[in-house]
Amino acid sequence: MVCRKVLVDEVSGWLRVFADGSVDRTWTGPPQVQFMTEPVAPHDEFIDGVATRDVYVNENLRLRIYLPETNPEDSSKLPIILHLHGGGFCISQADWYMYYQMYTKLARSAKAICISVYLSLAPEHRLPAPIIDGFSALLWLRSVAQGESYEQWLVSHADFNRVFLIGDSSGGNLVHEIAARAGKVDLSPLRLAGGIPIHPGFVRAVRSRSELEQPESPLLTLDMVDKFLSLALPVGSTKDHPITCPMGPEASPLDTLKLPPFLLCIAEMDMIIDTEMEYYDAMKKAKKDVELLISPGMSHSFYLNKIAVDMDPQTAAQTEALISGIKDFVNKH
Repeated sequence: MVCRKVLVDEVSGWLRVFADGSVDRTWTGPPQVQFMTEPVAPHDEFIDGVATRDVYVNENLRLRIYLPETNPEDSSKLPIILHLHGGGFCISQADWYMYYQMYTKLARSAKAICISVYLSLAPEHRLPAPIIDGFSALLWLRSVAQGESYEQWLVSHADFNRVFLIGDSSGGNLVHEIAARAGKVDLSPLRLAGGIPIHPGFVRAVRSRSELEQPESPLLTLDMVDKFLSLALPVGSTKDHPITCPMGPEASPLDTLKLPPFLLCIAEMDMIIDTEMEYYDAMKKAKKDVELLISPGMSHSFYLNKIAVDMDPQTAAQTEALISGIKDFVNKH
């Protein structure tokens, strides 16, 4: 007798959850976009000016490092950009092609070492699991800076006085939370120089106007927001939880947090732009150092969509403008 698995929840194309607790993340959407979710093998040799390597810190923490090629005569150290991937806390991996094609560009353009964290995924690992992963990665960088841990590329090339957090979508939520946690500890000799949330998944229990009126995009729909967060937030929580609504009444007041300078990147046509702007306004009211970079005419996580970047001149131009804005922010701090 064959026992059929009972499907209890599904996010179209991305995720299936079964009654026995198992999860299937096999891509079932349009096959022409599947390549963006395929893993890219690390390569120690430089390809298009960037080499990559995976580092296993311990059984719970794995990182992908992107090292840009430098001039042997140039002895200056490179800033570190610690990347926290998106996916609604439920899907995606640090080695996916969509991240590889973006963060090789950023490493090359900004002349920075990018380090992407393989984050624990819900529903098997609900929040705060990915926050613990990201913060552990930051503490590991501190241990390398102190000489207690060793990683050749970082020891040889990294400037631990210029470490930045960057995160896409739900990874942007992690940027805020990890930066807030970092403000409560001594990271020296490492310095957290800035945070860069890109299209962060800031929402609230009551839908915003933009959620109701803005068009859905291939990388963000209302169904994805609702289902991913129901699977990721602590049981019994609503979207007013501090991780998804750091500007809301359930979160610590922003003026009590020690935060580095922030560059908040938003897209004009993002379905959640209203709540992202509520966060920006709350940060300004709390007198935090926060800049705003707006991508006109663009939707959520547009720069990760390689097909659009290659086929649409406007998307390509706005991707380059986004990378340039991030580079300028890093250079300034």
